[in-house]
Amino acid sequence: MRRVPRPTHGPVAIATSPWIVVGAGVVVMVVLLIVALGAYRGRSPAPDGAQPPALPVPSAVVAPSVPTSVPSPAPVLPGISGRASGLPPSAAAGSGSPSVDPTVGPTGKPTATRSPSRAAQGQPAMTGRYRVVQSFDGGFIGEVAMVNTSARSRGWTVRLEFSGGRLVTAWVEGVPQGTIRQSDDGFTYVSGVEVSPGGSVSLRFHMERASHTPRECTVDGARCNGL
Repeated sequence: MRRVPRPTHGPVAIATSPWIVVGAGVVVMVVLLIVALGAYRGRSPAPDGAQPPALPVPSAVVAPSVPTSVPSPAPVLPGISGRASGLPPSAAAGSGSPSVDPTVGPTGKPTATRSPSRAAQGQPAMTGRYRVVQSFDGGFIGEVAMVNTSARSRGWTVRLEFSGGRLVTAWVEGVPQGTIRQSDDGFTYVSGVEVSPGGSVSLRFHMERASHTPRECTVDGARCNGL
């Protein structure tokens, strides 16, 4: 009898058996699929509810501050505005307020006596003080500051005389202006408004080519202080 030859192994067997090639390809595909699934599951997804990182917020731009307008001060009124001063210490000590001196009268009851005011003792009702505010080449600015030491509102008249020179102008700040009467040796200024009791007002004037010290300075006929 003839023996049946045994099948040969190796490349010849693979070539003669195509199912072996197909089976090997299927195994390789399964392995690659398993590797891909493992790589996909190895990634750590973001937890539920996690927020993305916040972007830096630029700092707020501060607008430059705008300066507020300051209201201009109210016009100066003698005896009413903040510039008006009270009585000086010397005038306050001898003002016209009554001083009570308890004495026993014929009926046995204390009586009050009223001390005389400074006006009754010869003190002028309007006092004035002269000074030089500013001096410059060819002239100066002078001032007569007045205080009403009486118990009622009153007007005033200033008389100034200089040895030579020329008056440029005279004025009172913040109130209606008065009347100026010029003469060869000086000028007279009559007030336009009255000054309340205890109030003050200042007359200023500009002189050219004149001595800083006037030859005469009076307020309502009374000599000015400060000369």
